[in-house]
Amino acid sequence: MTRALRLHPDRLFPSDPIQRDIARALYAEIGALPIVSPHGHTDPRWFAEDSRWQNATELLLAPDHYVFRMLHSQGVALDDLAIPSRAGTPATDPRAAWRVFADHYHLFRGTPSRLWLDYVFAEVFGFDVALEAETADLYYDRINEQLATPAFRARALFDRFGIEFLATTEGADDPLDSHRRIRESGWGGRIVTTYRPDGVIDVEHEQFKPAMARFAELTGEDVWCWRGYLAAHRQRRADFRAAGATATDHGHPSARTANLSAGEAEALFARIAGGSWDAADAELFRAQMLTEMAKMSVEDGMVMQLHPGSYRNHNRRLFESHGRDKGADIPLRIEFVEALKPLLDVVGNDPRFTLILFTLDETTYARELAPLAGHYPCLRLGPAWWFHDSPEGMLRYREMTTETAGFYNTVGFNDDTRAFLSIPARHDVARRIDCHYLARLVAEHRLEDWEAAELARDLTVGLVRKAYKL
Repeated sequence: MTRALRLHPDRLFPSDPIQRDIARALYAEIGALPIVSPHGHTDPRWFAEDSRWQNATELLLAPDHYVFRMLHSQGVALDDLAIPSRAGTPATDPRAAWRVFADHYHLFRGTPSRLWLDYVFAEVFGFDVALEAETADLYYDRINEQLATPAFRARALFDRFGIEFLATTEGADDPLDSHRRIRESGWGGRIVTTYRPDGVIDVEHEQFKPAMARFAELTGEDVWCWRGYLAAHRQRRADFRAAGATATDHGHPSARTANLSAGEAEALFARIAGGSWDAADAELFRAQMLTEMAKMSVEDGMVMQLHPGSYRNHNRRLFESHGRDKGADIPLRIEFVEALKPLLDVVGNDPRFTLILFTLDETTYARELAPLAGHYPCLRLGPAWWFHDSPEGMLRYREMTTETAGFYNTVGFNDDTRAFLSIPARHDVARRIDCHYLARLVAEHRLEDWEAAELARDLTVGLVRKAYKL
């Protein structure tokens, strides 16, 4: 006997009836607003080529590390899910992989992945029965049938989802061909890139030297000398701005920054370029480059984002077999107050500079991040990120930051996803949780209803447009 799939209209609203009524009214005002997605990792080739996905596994399972990390934790082999490895995509039949997923769907009960996936199944594909072993083939066939239609090509879905703005993320060594093709196509969807220079900054990355070679080829600069290296960054930043970018992004292990003298910085880079560096030099170089990127942001106006605190590729054997981004990234303890001070001493009071901070360490919300953002004009707090992109995580974020930073030192929501069809689902969750939180403040007579209505709109579209200069 199959079970019903139903999205309750009051999902994620407070259970208290007074607060629930307020949340309903707030959501009615903002639920259908356009999606502004200023940071994410969808593939721009989808939109350049107006791609059609081949099957449900390719679209919904293979790119979503939230999904396969949970399955891996329960002993499901990634090869059985058709997840590409360093050797290429396994010979696993996509239907068989989907059946494995469906048979284990109960593992996602209570998780944000379940919320997102059920939204996609119900709202995007129109299912009214739950995914489980008995319905695996029904899902697979119906999804594939719909993917074969023009309505499920990348650009049609972009328009259907009401996406006003979407930013992808590319490395400093990316030629940006897909973004050029999008612009030249005449299609009206607004998709821009984001400058992510980590590949040519993190000397500990296994692809550092090949990335530097492409960096040199794209810019014509001598990237192995300090002046040429900085000039190459300025040139690539200009290329990215020409492709619509308004922001940079930096995914360093820590939030450490440095403010070396010109001579010290040049000597450090000589060690990096000469291959005589050690782990301390690698960390110091990343720290110095955050400050260099901040100074360039003052020059060119690009908003800077910092996503620190992830121990990348913690599972060594999985990294060796399948490479990066396979669900084995783990949050670290992190410190911001001392770490950011060198950078803030240089540009912290410059009105031309904006730095958006993210964290995977929730203990820093009230102790460090909210006080910093509640003081420095350049600082804004990014939303609950990655492991905390959940109803509980979003509520904790608001509860620990609002008292010190308020709402207007935050930047609304961004989905930070590779899974394109999850974008409307993720934004819907964020909107419902914001209405949940605001309803409580109204019910406690800490906000007037009209203030909550204004805030709901600002948290949905206003703050993100302002922070990312849209």
